[in-house]
Amino acid sequence: MAAPPPPFTGDARRWAIGLDVGGTKIAGGLVAVASGEVRARTTISTRPERGGEAVLADAVALAERLAAAADADGLEIGGVGVAVAEIVAPDGSVGTAHLIGWAGLPIRERFAHLAPPTVSSDVRAAALAEARHGAGRPFDPFAYVTVGTGISSCLVQGGRPYAGARGGALVLASGPLSLTCGACGATVRQVLEEVASGPALVARYRRRGSRPVARAEEVVAAAAAGDADAAAVVGTAGESLGSAVGFLVNVLDPAAIVVGGGLGIAGGLYWERFVAATRAHVWNAAARDLPILPAALGSDSALVGAALAAAASVAAIADEAATPSGAARRAPSLVGAGAGG
Repeated sequence: MAAPPPPFTGDARRWAIGLDVGGTKIAGGLVAVASGEVRARTTISTRPERGGEAVLADAVALAERLAAAADADGLEIGGVGVAVAEIVAPDGSVGTAHLIGWAGLPIRERFAHLAPPTVSSDVRAAALAEARHGAGRPFDPFAYVTVGTGISSCLVQGGRPYAGARGGALVLASGPLSLTCGACGATVRQVLEEVASGPALVARYRRRGSRPVARAEEVVAAAAAGDADAAAVVGTAGESLGSAVGFLVNVLDPAAIVVGGGLGIAGGLYWERFVAATRAHVWNAAARDLPILPAALGSDSALVGAALAAAASVAAIADEAATPSGAARRAPSLVGAGAGG
């Protein structure tokens, strides 16, 4: 068994390792907590079809490389934050295996030899980063929406992403919307991720008999180049997303919407149709002109937020330990209680 890391003697708010484990890639970096600056940025393919244990081994190895880079630069790491594209319970356990098969695996224990670990859902980590260093800073509350391999959302109020009672306050597009036609009686069970996510764009474009593509970026590029099939797929995907986000605005009444993820920051036709459809589906006229902004941190949002969550958790423990007679109770993590969220 690996020896535990030595006690952290510096300021836990200075540097942390952040990992963003998504369905397509694992991105990592050394994050300056005060500024959101990312050093030693590294990305590898996730290949989730290999199983959760293989993905976890790769994530740990990536974190170890980042820890070595920090040591070489004389940077003391205060924590390791892992953001994963799944539902993470308040205790830090991964509860689903929709994209990454980590349910039931001892995730935190596998990173504990490097620095105190924190596990977060990727959308809440990204929302935290945008609240602290990104497009969400001027707004309270705001809703963060991420669009890539999957589609999720998070409400941020008082700078804190809301996790819900079980860590599940992020599901926007995975469950079906069931509607029965009044004319013919047919029931449609539409799942938004099957229409508007990155893999959906690829699958829908292929079904039209168009040229083979492997990535959503290729479909978006084809639409921009005038491909009518690609434009139809991309345009209807943006409109479908907008209908869901408009409903989100109706329910939450946020001051702004911040959108991240690969598709969320792609711009072009997808963005144009999405924004127009969102405004068209907002019922309250006073809310229809709310700001709808791309994530300022771009593809770094989740890894930066994971590092911020880890640093906040370590700092809370240090603050408690420094309180005379242990009178203070540990503050909740910025993404959920304890090391979860």
